[in-house]
Amino acid sequence: MVDIRVSGIYAITPDIVDTDNLITLVQQALIGGVSLVQYRNKIANNVLKLEQATLLSYLCQEFNTPLIINDDLDLAIKVGADGVHLGIEDVTVAEARNRLGAGKIIGASCYNQLRYAIEAENQGANYVAFGAFFSSTTKPDAVITPIDLLCRAKQHIQVPIVAIGGINSGNIENLIYKGVDAIAVSGCLFNSNNTKIEAQKIFYKFKKIKYSVNH
Repeated sequence: MVDIRVSGIYAITPDIVDTDNLITLVQQALIGGVSLVQYRNKIANNVLKLEQATLLSYLCQEFNTPLIINDDLDLAIKVGADGVHLGIEDVTVAEARNRLGAGKIIGASCYNQLRYAIEAENQGANYVAFGAFFSSTTKPDAVITPIDLLCRAKQHIQVPIVAIGGINSGNIENLIYKGVDAIAVSGCLFNSNNTKIEAQKIFYKFKKIKYSVNH
């Protein structure tokens, strides 16, 4: 299993067909302090996905930041990404681990189900993600997850826990106090007027609250 602590701000890319714009936005997010980048684009075709993921891979390497590919194991392998994030309808964590090997990151969406997280960890996931915790513009139909689930998860899960869904700088406090290791953001970051400043704002707030929790 890859030796990396998934923590901090986890940026998930928006649905953008303009590759130059996408690269610029992600670069600003990286400058602002995000710790991981997930490439997710639900409106791009396979050719565009390959182009965008390849360029993001180069960019993330420059910043020494892991690039995770959403849902697409083949694409992750093709571009040499640092890992893959899987949903309930994708290949299993065990299959992904078998194909990727021990040196890659595998994350799993667990929605509001602790049993999914336990199973994913048992199969070799490096992190599990719960959410949505708030209404999300990225996934407006997502089921809302109770924040108290995080307390129960910390009792059963050893791998890092990521919170996702409608999160912004104004609502991260409770999530961090409940023990999440990383905050996944998309809309609040990439729909803002200044992605770099928004990333910095979330990064410093995360850091400050984490410090207060640990001291």
